Amino acid sequence: MNSLRKIPATVITGFLGAGKTTLVRHLMEQANGKRIALIINEFGDLGVDREILAACGVEGCTEDTIIELANGCICCTVADEFLPTMDALLNRADPPDHIVIETSGLALPKPLVKAFHWPEIRHRVTVDGVIAVIDANATAAGRFADDPEAVQAMREADDSLDHDNPLEEVFTDQLLCADMVVLNKADLLDDAGLAALETALKAQVRPGVHLVPTAYGKIDPAVLLGLDKAAEDDLDARPSHHDGDDEHDHEDFETFFIDLGPVEDLDALEARLLTAINEHDILRIKGFLDVPGKAMRHLVQAVGPRLDHYYDRPWKADEQRASRLVVIGLHGLDRDAITARIRGLAPVAAL
Repeated sequence: MNSLRKIPATVITGFLGAGKTTLVRHLMEQANGKRIALIINEFGDLGVDREILAACGVEGCTEDTIIELANGCICCTVADEFLPTMDALLNRADPPDHIVIETSGLALPKPLVKAFHWPEIRHRVTVDGVIAVIDANATAAGRFADDPEAVQAMREADDSLDHDNPLEEVFTDQLLCADMVVLNKADLLDDAGLAALETALKAQVRPGVHLVPTAYGKIDPAVLLGLDKAAEDDLDARPSHHDGDDEHDHEDFETFFIDLGPVEDLDALEARLLTAINEHDILRIKGFLDVPGKAMRHLVQAVGPRLDHYYDRPWKADEQRASRLVVIGLHGLDRDAITARIRGLAPVAAL
């Protein structure tokens, strides 16, 4: 009964490009008057995900309800960033009905859940549930599968299926901590592919964890919110590759920014982005573009070879128009070559 007096918090985790922000936006669109506060942790400080949500035009989804933590991985900066943020939220005159925390794709969920035992918040908020969002199509292709033998019907052995691969550890830890796994982009799989994926994942998640297929993050909020799991109270049942570690680092990942001038030819830029992604195995590119003659800002998001772009909102009167992209990948990215390719200073290979 004590947990019923606490404000519920839902932790949404998932690898880069799984569709977490799209899912959160759908939750806000279907909030039906419930006051939801968002805490967003991004890898890199461009603030793209926060801007996407703040510009969505959904009632209740305003800048003062969205808090961005951009100074590092949320699971590594709990004391310095997350706890003060939670304390400020809880001390508002009109506190939220529910808190949704969207972690970066590189965050381990268990250290974050453990933070809910801290005295500052333990009696006022509880982890209603941990939701792991996965890219069903990419996972079915074996890119982040934990056991190659379990998914051999979906893809032949691949170098990325190395148990020592840090991407694998992050992915597996997210699954093992989850109370529910959302199989986003399930529409890209046929029935047999989806069934095979579900079979493989059921062997990896904890008993009783439900797998929910969806597309474009469209899922009834009642399915995700109100799980009442009090996840902070059963940490021992959520194993992790990093149990016993005081901390972890992300030296295997890196991020950098590319500033561009006004972009006259969006098609040419798209071709250069796709070429750079293919040549350098870039995990994620996202950012905003200044298109001359257009009153609206142009948003770009790329996950592997999939690239989306659209005008998201008008430029503000006091806002400097600029084009800036953030590039995320494994450590060792050739920054000069990638920058030259995207800026059009290197020839574009045929796609």
